[in-house]
Amino acid sequence: MPMNQTGRLCGSWALFSSIDKDITLLFIEMKNLLKLLRKITKWLAVAFFGTSILTVVVYKFLPVYFTPLMFIRCSQQKFKGEDMKMSHHWVPMREISPHMPVAVMASEDQRFLLHHGFDYDAIQKAALRNIRGSGKKLGASTISQQTAKNVFLWPGRSWVRKGFEVYFTALIELIWSKQRIMEVYLNSIEMGDGIYGVDAVAMEHFHTTAARLSRADCALIAATLPNPLRFNSAHPNAYMRQRQLRIQHEMRYIPAFPKEGEDYDPSTASGGVYRKKKR
Repeated sequence: MPMNQTGRLCGSWALFSSIDKDITLLFIEMKNLLKLLRKITKWLAVAFFGTSILTVVVYKFLPVYFTPLMFIRCSQQKFKGEDMKMSHHWVPMREISPHMPVAVMASEDQRFLLHHGFDYDAIQKAALRNIRGSGKKLGASTISQQTAKNVFLWPGRSWVRKGFEVYFTALIELIWSKQRIMEVYLNSIEMGDGIYGVDAVAMEHFHTTAARLSRADCALIAATLPNPLRFNSAHPNAYMRQRQLRIQHEMRYIPAFPKEGEDYDPSTASGGVYRKKKR
């Protein structure tokens, strides 16, 4: 074989060897990168689940003084050049009118004491109606879901946020009692512009305390909950008055909210029978 051909073959072999070596090194680097990404993902997952579970456990016992929504609303006010307004007073369940939990159940989630965070019948009905496009779109968020959204998440309609909402709803249903969920809900939800919780709205709009709210007052507050920034319980319009009357009517069929230590008996839901927890 001529020398020039031999030289070309050797050069080609050296080139192929170099390329093969580079590909091997690239493959090793990619493999190491994937290992690192898996490790980071694993630790992020552990950190998220650990932190979220710990937070829910802590909030089982401690008041919730601040939520992501409060921070977002204050930021929006600051961005618009408005004076920041945030009225929020935490009060225990015993200092809230007994009509208030009944009113929000009548308005938002009549099966609250019977489901485990998700009302599948309501979800199915809302989905069928929304698919048919008959009338205004319905939602099926339970009080548990709204509590999870208000305390742990940000407002929005993305599938990612909805996934987190499902997770936190299941978590609080597992760790908190129904009474605790209701207590946190009534103390954290938005009830007006810069107003959070039932005691704050009682003082701002009714010039009283949460404990002194009447049955009609509670029904009127519950009437604003679909959109508390649009509907103002201090200045109710005809639509709100109509909703208030409808809620008061529904409240007649919902028994008093059970105290801590009492179980609601699903088999006698219409009669409102409570029983002591078995030790």
